[in-house]
Amino acid sequence: MAQVNSSINQTQINHKKTYIYAGLFLLVAIAGLFYVKWSPYFHKAILASTTHSIGTSILGDGGSMPSPSWESAWSYAVTYFNAVWKAAVLGVILGSLLQVLLPANWLLKVLGKTTFGSTAAGGLASLPGMMCTCCAAPIAIGMRKKNVSVGASLAFWLGNPTLNPATLIFMTFVLSWKFTLLRLVFGVVLTFGVSYFANRFAKDAEPVDLDKLMEQSGEAEKGSFISRWMKSMGTMLLYVVPAYVFSVLLLGAGRVWLFPNMSEAAANSLLTIILFAIAGMLFVIPTAAEIPIIQTFLSVGLGTGPAAALLLTLPAISLPSVIMVAKSYPGKVLLFVISSVVILGIISGLAGMFIL
Repeated sequence: MAQVNSSINQTQINHKKTYIYAGLFLLVAIAGLFYVKWSPYFHKAILASTTHSIGTSILGDGGSMPSPSWESAWSYAVTYFNAVWKAAVLGVILGSLLQVLLPANWLLKVLGKTTFGSTAAGGLASLPGMMCTCCAAPIAIGMRKKNVSVGASLAFWLGNPTLNPATLIFMTFVLSWKFTLLRLVFGVVLTFGVSYFANRFAKDAEPVDLDKLMEQSGEAEKGSFISRWMKSMGTMLLYVVPAYVFSVLLLGAGRVWLFPNMSEAAANSLLTIILFAIAGMLFVIPTAAEIPIIQTFLSVGLGTGPAAALLLTLPAISLPSVIMVAKSYPGKVLLFVISSVVILGIISGLAGMFIL
């Protein structure tokens, strides 16, 4: 009898600890997002509504880009990291804490299936985050380490930059409601549609045995909270940060090739839409930076077609973010996502030629 009571008490203690850990994760997430995202974006929304601008383009005044050089790479990297470092740190913290604080059975029941429901839940969970693709990547990595399905984790990763509510508000004030509608339509297709179909390219596309996964996750969660968190944080920093920094430097140096000056005849052509869709997919920007980039490009003569292509592909993914998550997804999945972003960007560009 004493042994049974002891077992019951231990179960109650474990349940209590689970709720405390989950509450701690939620507290860190809310506090971090309020400081890094929600509060600054509230003030930026007011700025956008009154000035119809949220700042200058991170690429410059829309004229000729600097030639490829170490100075050009360093200059862009400094500007970029000054804009994102707080969100990047928060992303790493949340991605590592997710692995040690949130119970695996909770995540697996909601996000562990390859159904559309799990994908939709992942996409909806991304809305409060409002992070750029690189800052959301560590959280997506953490989700995959907890055996969250490909579809649900991709929806979270893609939904953060493409369905960012703050960006949609800024866009409406700075560009127009037509740009916002176009972004919303294609963002929904990418976040929920592409992510759901990506399950078919993954090894875990077959129905998962959630009970077995929960048991395996429970066995893996041994050791103190601090030791597991330090291990999770260290692994993420070791494998994610160097590739992240190097690829940002590389893109900063080569941006003159990605966004060349266009003649008046080519400013709204199909070829330019395709080139800008690919360039936007590769290039890395902070959250909402696509808005001043597009605003500046339009002011110097870029057509609405290429601008509409950038509207989706610039924020959705980037070379650095793809490199960051490369070990968390099968190659076929990432190839499908990359291709889908470019194709949807081209379709968005074609739509933009006629409705913008």
